[in-house]
Amino acid sequence: MAATDARGTELGRYLKARRAQVRPEDVGLPAGAGLRRTPGLRREELAALAGVSVDYYIRLERGREANPSPAVVDGIGRALRLRGDGYERLYELVELASGRVGELPASSDHTVRDSVLHMLESMSPLPAYVVSRFNRVLAANPPGRRLLPGLWDWPREQRNLTRYLFLHPVGRTLYEPWEETVALSVAHLRAVAGADPDDPELTTLVGELVLKSTEFARLWERYDVCERGGGQKSFRHPRVGPMTLTYEVMRLARTGGQRMVVYQAPPGTPDETAMLHLNTPDDHPQPVHPHHP
Repeated sequence: MAATDARGTELGRYLKARRAQVRPEDVGLPAGAGLRRTPGLRREELAALAGVSVDYYIRLERGREANPSPAVVDGIGRALRLRGDGYERLYELVELASGRVGELPASSDHTVRDSVLHMLESMSPLPAYVVSRFNRVLAANPPGRRLLPGLWDWPREQRNLTRYLFLHPVGRTLYEPWEETVALSVAHLRAVAGADPDDPELTTLVGELVLKSTEFARLWERYDVCERGGGQKSFRHPRVGPMTLTYEVMRLARTGGQRMVVYQAPPGTPDETAMLHLNTPDDHPQPVHPHHP
């Protein structure tokens, strides 16, 4: 399949998944009697709301039409009730399908620059780590390692935060509420995956999680998207107890999508006290950088 066709297919997957999330009553249509075979809106309903022909919309959803006008994209976005990141993702996928974006993001070689490693060290006692575009943990300072207990028991190539959330027993109990955390994690993975859905690292990860986790498979099919630049997480940490930390995400230039994540807590609070305990060596200290065993 040509690259343009593949990108058009990814646009079609996005449209189909988002259409399934819109109920007729959400857009002022009668739900009708009996069961609907199609979850959400039918294609003809979406086309009417967007102001395009049914045939044109079907070609778009099937990846056979790759150059909709801005007016058509806006109409579809409104009909799908897209907001914020969801609207941006629609435009990004249209750009990719049309070929107006010449290059996909470069894949990371998973090597963390020495300058970034030094920066990680300087972040202590704040927990900090570096992840790849698809959430593989590439390096961490000591409190960052202790923030994610059990992750380092896995082989280096399996240390992925999304895998940890769904498949590691500690990952399934560390965050509160777990359901909200995993929904945001999958939505972020969907967002960064849109530009390069056939990346080997991504397809391997998604294939494994779809087979091993019904929760992941359900969330992945929803095609929710969310770019994460920071926020707040609550932990039930087995070593330091409950704490709520804020975090910031910093993109690292010329790395193919690597990001540094740094956690902190308001000074003088119980949350800060718990967080600072992560900087205390445990009985079995680990090397700082997973790729430098």
